[in-house]
Amino acid sequence: MRKPIIAGNWKMYKTPKESLAFVSAFLPLVEGHDRDEILLFPTVTSLASVMEAVAGTNVRAGAQNMHWLNEGAYTGQTSPTMLLSIGCRHVLLGHSEQRMYFNETSERVNLKLKAAISHGMTPIVCVGELLAERENSQTEEVLRTQVRTALHNVSAAEAQRLVIAYEPVWAIGTGATATPEIAAEAHAMIRHELAHCCGSQIAQETRILYGGSVKPENISALMAQQQIDGALVGGASLVPATFAGIVRYR
Repeated sequence: MRKPIIAGNWKMYKTPKESLAFVSAFLPLVEGHDRDEILLFPTVTSLASVMEAVAGTNVRAGAQNMHWLNEGAYTGQTSPTMLLSIGCRHVLLGHSEQRMYFNETSERVNLKLKAAISHGMTPIVCVGELLAERENSQTEEVLRTQVRTALHNVSAAEAQRLVIAYEPVWAIGTGATATPEIAAEAHAMIRHELAHCCGSQIAQETRILYGGSVKPENISALMAQQQIDGALVGGASLVPATFAGIVRYR
């Protein structure tokens, strides 16, 4: 059984004070919920505070990005050891906004993935196609390239903690959601590539999340698809009651 993950990516929103207010309101709404793993990904300035606030609860917090080296002259970057020092064990890698706006490449995602694995962290690697790529029937090619490059020289043993998030870029923040069938088809493609890279057992055990305008109104239909193992939620994760509604889907 692949235990679902419902993750909230706060992107560049919420000060530490606002983040703590969210946690205070959110925790009672999901208390005792153990069907799914619940993750929050606040900004780096709020991460330590949020991690402290959720300690001992059924909610965990992770980082939105990290560098692959432990230290160095890399202004503005956060290293794996810095994240570990505050107890952080989850990290998003290769988010589409990092790829689009900050020149993130799948080769760099590969370096970050290996670093996360070597430090015992759980990496959530984001992959997905642009609208033009989907319209040109390139979805499978894009997903194949992104998955194979990100997992280059990663063994099955090393991939055991890996999580993948499928983000159709054309659906992120646009209000357009991939139909459950379209999402499931893409997830099947990703699982096929996981089998190629790391073997069939890892392919069957790895959780693949859907991300792209997830809302309380569509989460149940998405989660009804056998291939979909959870959701990476953006804007809808910023409001405690809305995100709790997604977590408690039926």
